[in-house]
Amino acid sequence: MSRDFTGKSVLVTGATSGIGSAIARLFAERGAAVLLTGRNARAGLELRQAIVGDGGRAEFEAADVTVPGAAEALLAAAARHFGRIDVLVNNAGILHRGDITQCSDDQWAATLEINVTSVFRMSRAAVRAMIPEGGGAIVNIASDWGLVGATGALAYGVSKGAVVQLTRSMALDHARQGIRVNAVCPGDTDTSMLESAIPGLDHAARLAALGEAIPMGRVATPQEVARVVCFAASEEASFMTGAMLAVDGGNSAG
Repeated sequence: MSRDFTGKSVLVTGATSGIGSAIARLFAERGAAVLLTGRNARAGLELRQAIVGDGGRAEFEAADVTVPGAAEALLAAAARHFGRIDVLVNNAGILHRGDITQCSDDQWAATLEINVTSVFRMSRAAVRAMIPEGGGAIVNIASDWGLVGATGALAYGVSKGAVVQLTRSMALDHARQGIRVNAVCPGDTDTSMLESAIPGLDHAARLAALGEAIPMGRVATPQEVARVVCFAASEEASFMTGAMLAVDGGNSAG
């Protein structure tokens, strides 16, 4: 089966919650050995145990991907646990809301460090590991706000636009080395990141209000995003590289 990842190893950053957790679980369900990483060790170990309890294969390495050297250490851990790396999913990210007058220097720097520089470092380490193995796949989690303008989230939108361009450049640079690089661009998704979207509303009311602005009339589930990530990493997408896959209910079509 082309979406069967048996015998493949996958590294997922920001795997301890939200979209990252859903991605890790789905890869494991489809047979991959998954290296989970994130800063929340308790959540990471609990996710590893849940995957193993369901018959999957997973390991957890606590790491802050903004720290220089963390990328190389994680790729070394993947080799130690699984022998090689076949798929990298760059999912770790943060969101600070505010326009340019409300964005502090610290918020700007932190957003670019986590959302862009960590993707660069992780991808560089992964490409160096994948070339001797004859190829691999990288899937970057960008955003529909990397495809269209956004209001009230300047630093986030800029960072995700940079991820889009990083994806395109890497795809062109490494296509002949058998490395496919694509980006999945979620819209509003039912994760903790949405809690700051409309302060003062409870969870259900917030989802309903956000859904009103989306052509399909609702926000995404993390599992819906995860399925597209698995597709992009699979052999079903074997001739696809440099693509931006919007999973946003039609938001970026307008």
